[in-house]
Amino acid sequence: MACVLLFGRLLPFSHRLRGTSICLLSLFLSYLFYCALFPDGAIMQTSGDPTAGCQRADGAKRRLQKSLSCLLPSDARLSAVEASRLKADQRPHFAHHTAGNGTPSPPMSNLKFGNKKLPNAIIVGVKKGGTRAVLEFIRIHPDVRAAGTETHFFDRNYDRGLEWYRGLMPRTLESQITMEKTPSYFVTKETPHRISTMSQDTKLIVVVRDPVTRAISDYTQTLSKTPDLPSFQDLAFRNQSLGIVDMSWNAIRIGLYALHLENWLHYFPLAQIHFVSGERLITDPAGEMARVQDFLGLKRIVTDKHFYFNRTKGFPCLKKPESSGSPRCLGKSKGRTHVQIDRDAIEQLRDFYRPYNVKFYEMVGHDFKWE
Repeated sequence: MACVLLFGRLLPFSHRLRGTSICLLSLFLSYLFYCALFPDGAIMQTSGDPTAGCQRADGAKRRLQKSLSCLLPSDARLSAVEASRLKADQRPHFAHHTAGNGTPSPPMSNLKFGNKKLPNAIIVGVKKGGTRAVLEFIRIHPDVRAAGTETHFFDRNYDRGLEWYRGLMPRTLESQITMEKTPSYFVTKETPHRISTMSQDTKLIVVVRDPVTRAISDYTQTLSKTPDLPSFQDLAFRNQSLGIVDMSWNAIRIGLYALHLENWLHYFPLAQIHFVSGERLITDPAGEMARVQDFLGLKRIVTDKHFYFNRTKGFPCLKKPESSGSPRCLGKSKGRTHVQIDRDAIEQLRDFYRPYNVKFYEMVGHDFKWE
């Protein structure tokens, strides 16, 4: 606006000047007003090198732009950059919220979703004992979050490291318990030491079941996937006529609970291991889950009101939540009809397991009555 007024006064004699002189005069007057308005020369500066904008390519020629930042001495340019950085430092930061007492509070993502933590409790066994049922039942509890799939970290993926393992866990709040289940842990020799290395405070849950019934269930599941599998008797016995059981067959070996427990007791006290009865989990799921909640230090929220017995499956199911249109039962592989096994073979296996069962009862201080 000032330039317009000045040119209005100069207009009477401007006709005497040549066109080039008028252009030069206009540039000079614009420069004077620019200096008057912005004496610090800090305007139009960007972060980084203050002389970065002094030179540019224009076609095939290199031209030097006589901007104010280029005309300023180096110490003046530095002061301008420092001033710019100071202003940037004074801008509000939104990475953390501040509480009323001035203490930074956690990021909103943590407040909303929690953090991924290594598990506080692990269901370590046993296969075909009822581990999936225990996991699904305890997940009803609002203070429990659990990994949905078997991680197999301590037996198959240990070389991937604890951070990989942590990444498989769900996000939990500080008051919640993180859990996972991998039934093969109980029978893997290296697992107790590896878990104790992660944390000696980890709580362990073992779901046990009559080892003879468990072996038949194990075989039934494998047969459904491998129809040409040899008969149960051929796999279970080295010599059935002499009653010699093949302890190398995994379905038999898993049921030697006393031998596996001895390995765990080298690394964890018995008080840190809770044993769930697979049989009572079917007949009294609320009672078994009450004991699990007590062991985990949780309020008894999962009760008999959450269960009903599905006569078709021969297994308890969870009653439907108010927001769901149907009850929650375990998958088709749970509660399937077992393969019929010769009665003599069953009695031979009971005789084989009896001393191991008695030793197991003595070790845990409880008679599971598998006779």
